[in-house]
Amino acid sequence: MSIITRSRRIFSIVLKSNKNPRLYSSVTANPPKEPIISSSILSDQAASSTPPPPPESAAAAKGGGGQPWSFLKYSIIAAVTGGVATAGYATYAYSLEEVDEKTKAFRASTKVSIGDDLSSFEKFQAMLKSTAMTVPAKLVELYLDLRASTEEHVRGFTEPLSDKLLPDLHPQEQHVFTLVLDLNETLLYSDWKRDRGWRTFKRPGVDDFLEQLARYYEIIVYSDQQAMYVDPIVDRLDGNHCIRYRLSRAATRYQDGKHYRDLSKLNRDPSRVLYVSGNALESCLQPENCVPVKPWKCEAEDTALVDLIPFLEYVARNRPADIRPVLASYQGHDIAKEFIERSKEHQRRMQEQKQPGRLWRR
Repeated sequence: MSIITRSRRIFSIVLKSNKNPRLYSSVTANPPKEPIISSSILSDQAASSTPPPPPESAAAAKGGGGQPWSFLKYSIIAAVTGGVATAGYATYAYSLEEVDEKTKAFRASTKVSIGDDLSSFEKFQAMLKSTAMTVPAKLVELYLDLRASTEEHVRGFTEPLSDKLLPDLHPQEQHVFTLVLDLNETLLYSDWKRDRGWRTFKRPGVDDFLEQLARYYEIIVYSDQQAMYVDPIVDRLDGNHCIRYRLSRAATRYQDGKHYRDLSKLNRDPSRVLYVSGNALESCLQPENCVPVKPWKCEAEDTALVDLIPFLEYVARNRPADIRPVLASYQGHDIAKEFIERSKEHQRRMQEQKQPGRLWRR
């Protein structure tokens, strides 16, 4: 009974305290105050909380690990640069045969025979020397192979198609002279205009020139144009088939940015070859065989080819042992005009020699 009475008193006290607002607000409105910390202290604490930098020994250990690799990289670059520079100088200063001859002893030195009577240290030393010399020797052999293949490939574009551009002469024609003719500005002229495109004009007197000289000469057309241009032009130009052979750009020699006629590759005696061209001295490698004529550029009154016929007929009939000294005597002169003057002078001298004889016989 006493216990029940105490419980009721406690419950009534709690109810009274809830109904008293002052008691409730005094408890909740005055919470315990916390101290305020300044921002300077916070910044100091943040700075102090960052971890300290690693010691210098650790950073040095990290950087030191890359030094061997960088040294190896620069060593390889230096070796490659030196090898390329050496190869370039050898290519510029020496021919392939000279480089082969100069490096023959070096390449042979890699073949070291190790005898059984040597000590272990001597065998190791010999093997080390052979290994150290093998790599440079192999690089030299690689250079020689690459240069040989490159020069052979380039030679296909710069050298004539063959060392014998023409077949052998028939035994009964060994005495016949060979007349080599240029095409452009010599036998014809090609012109291009916007309104009509390309047109090809035939030089005055070219038909008589070919027909007359085909009885004495082996006539060849030697042009620096492509065969796809030369063949159809010659077919239309030479309706009487006076021209025996035609040679195009593949038969020329490419040198200093130009295509030159190389008469030494014709498979003919050079003492019996004449080259007639409007640009003879600028387009042929054998100026001693050249017969220059005026370049033709569609002049209607041109007679250069017809004027040259007497001289060429005289050469074919008299057959000098070597045509080159004969052409050298006309150097600096118009051959057609000079030949006529010399012919007149020769006839005058012959008449003077006959006149005293006739007077003496009387």
